[in-house]
Amino acid sequence: MNINPSIFKGYDIRAVYPTDINEENIVLIVRAIYTFLHTDKPATEPLTIVVGTDMRTSSPSLTKVAIDTLVSLGANVIDIGIVSTPTFYFAVSHYGYECGFQITASHNPKEWNGLKMVKNSPSGLIKIGKTTGLEEIKQIALDQKFIEPSGVGTVTKKEGILDDEVKNSLSILENPQIKKFKIVADAANAMGSQYIDAIFDAIPGDLVRMNFELDGTFPAHQPDPLQSATLVGLQKRVLDEKADLGLAPDGDGDRLFFIDEKGQIVPPTIITSIVAKELLIKNPGSQILIDIRYILTPKKIVEENGGSMKITKVGHAFITEAMNATGGIFAGESSGHYFFKATGNAESQMPIILTVLKVLSEKNKPFSEVVDEYRRSFESGEFNFKTDKAKEIIEKAKEQYRDGEIETMDGVAVTYPDWRLSIRTSNTEPLLRLNVEAYEKSTMEEKRDELTTLITSFGAKAH
Repeated sequence: MNINPSIFKGYDIRAVYPTDINEENIVLIVRAIYTFLHTDKPATEPLTIVVGTDMRTSSPSLTKVAIDTLVSLGANVIDIGIVSTPTFYFAVSHYGYECGFQITASHNPKEWNGLKMVKNSPSGLIKIGKTTGLEEIKQIALDQKFIEPSGVGTVTKKEGILDDEVKNSLSILENPQIKKFKIVADAANAMGSQYIDAIFDAIPGDLVRMNFELDGTFPAHQPDPLQSATLVGLQKRVLDEKADLGLAPDGDGDRLFFIDEKGQIVPPTIITSIVAKELLIKNPGSQILIDIRYILTPKKIVEENGGSMKITKVGHAFITEAMNATGGIFAGESSGHYFFKATGNAESQMPIILTVLKVLSEKNKPFSEVVDEYRRSFESGEFNFKTDKAKEIIEKAKEQYRDGEIETMDGVAVTYPDWRLSIRTSNTEPLLRLNVEAYEKSTMEEKRDELTTLITSFGAKAH
């Protein structure tokens, strides 16, 4: 039974089924996860471990083998069934379970599957990524040095989690008054349909559903709202329906994109800024976390509302880790991940939806006008390049822009008084990523073109 070491990514396990993840090697993977998670307990004392799964066609058989393996090791398994990743995180955090994993490959194509792992701690959830245990799990799996079984475990099915998640989200917003909006949601036949349905059972709204039937073959399109092509149908439907906004979650539901009433994609930094302002009104002086790609708009909004801002590396596991360390109340990532201290420092999209609707209700303006109110800068959008010269390109950027304020926590970011650049390698794909932002649109466009020329001069190809 072989395991390809490359399936262990920056913050999860992800691979093509059945080539690199299958019913045979998931036994070794789960035994390695259980061995690692058991480190802090006596060998004879079983772990209580939550197992959730998404709707992929390979998930039922992989989940069955994973649960059977845990039972054979003596674990007390809490089976929460088919849920979104935010609902999985909520279950582990809210009910105080020790740890767990979600069988999912997020927004990847239908052939993929994998696992996202967490453990609980007094400061919040700890996502098991490269810096928090995934390297150890990889080594345990490759060496096959597993903990011995401590008897036969149990399986308990946990029901009613979505209902509790809705109640918790409403309590975070102190049961906001929300007007009845017309909303189009494209769930891409994936897990976001669950929490969108659940939240609109509890609040007013005329919900127009697109691709809500769970189908792991993704017949409509890949569940990846970062690919603008996947949003075209939703954008058109918002216009056709004369809707107030649109919603586009990704495959496992831990990312969410918004479309305004004009059919335009709302930058996630605007959503971050809207939520940050609302939270700072109730929690003056608190800290908000932002990933390194785009910071200018949220930084201005946070400062205007008396908060402090911390910049983090890109990656949901890194951001949750930074929230645990700083005590920040909220974090927003440019790829549509949003994190609340009140949900264990993990993604939770229900309170994001509620906050946006609350603000739109209070302002009584179209979404596009609210977006313009919060906009403080202009962003290029992410440009991706295939290259084997990422290190050389990053070094060249450091040299060419050495008169700016240089940050190297994640590739290179350079800040000038009126604009910023970020060049970094992807944590999940063999790509170099470019992001540019500026207070003036013309400056952003000029610097975007300048940096694209620099990168392509090394033979890099736009992807």
